[in-house]
Amino acid sequence: MKIYKLSFLLLIILQFSCNSQVKKINGLSFVASRDSIDAKHINPALRTNSNYVALMPYSFIRNIEIPRIEFNTNREWFGESKNGLLQYAKEFQKVDVKIMIKPHLWLRRGGFTGNLKPTTEENWILLENSYRDYILTYAKAATELNAEILCIGTELEEFVMNRPIYWQKLIKEIKEVYKGKLTYAANWNEFNRIPFWGELDFIGIDAYFPLSEKKSPTIQEFENGWKPHKEDIIRIQKKYNKPVLFTEFGYRSVDFTGKQPWDSNRVEGSLNLQAQVDALQAIHNQFWKEDWFAGGFIWKWFHAHEKVGGENDNRFTPQNKPAETLLHQLYKQ
Repeated sequence: MKIYKLSFLLLIILQFSCNSQVKKINGLSFVASRDSIDAKHINPALRTNSNYVALMPYSFIRNIEIPRIEFNTNREWFGESKNGLLQYAKEFQKVDVKIMIKPHLWLRRGGFTGNLKPTTEENWILLENSYRDYILTYAKAATELNAEILCIGTELEEFVMNRPIYWQKLIKEIKEVYKGKLTYAANWNEFNRIPFWGELDFIGIDAYFPLSEKKSPTIQEFENGWKPHKEDIIRIQKKYNKPVLFTEFGYRSVDFTGKQPWDSNRVEGSLNLQAQVDALQAIHNQFWKEDWFAGGFIWKWFHAHEKVGGENDNRFTPQNKPAETLLHQLYKQ
């Protein structure tokens, strides 16, 4: 009788433990378009079993010599504006999909945002003041929407590293406006040097880590490539005791997709649908079962599902490819 009671108690504890686990963020990076959206644009996303979308309002710097940020203008696509963000979010909320607002900065004349580094104090102040206006606008929008997560910046390494006091103050200002969860989208080679993880709720990483030099690695070879990066991620996670969120992750359906996964240049040919599938399976195997891992947002998903992707497309989107079928299975778990 005692053995029976003990076994029954252990079974109850195990069931409670499993049921109490926090569900992972199974997210899509939903690309802004010229148009408003409705159910026909959302239903394909729902079929992936996604429970979150990242919505990405854009800002622009026309000339890095005068780093004034412009945003929410008539020159932007609807989906990149505040009104577009609100419309997209409300449509997703109708079907119980949660929202991360993830502002992006674009340099109109090219260049990587992580290298944005004004050369004079006057220009630093110009950048800081206009960025504050930008991010607080969307912090207020996040409050209006009751969005679950706000990302306070995306791949801004030099800005973050050179102006740490500014960012500490900015985070305090954001928290006065928005009471939800905060993260920052650090580039894969920047996340281990961010000074303010302790002030945020998630350690956010755009997870384009190099994994393999091979043309078409196996799942196991992709997983082997993750080992040193995962050790570094765990070290930072333990230092700050914060969950890790892949604010972006994904792979192109192209040969050598694990070599430089961040590369978005328009490469013709070299189609490799299986490499995209195997890379996605490997990242899921390595992270989605970890208690300290919150989940992630695949890059990227377009609103006009029937017009994008497909088996002749070597870009990042999984749409209308074997990778979409896999995503449906992975996000169902």
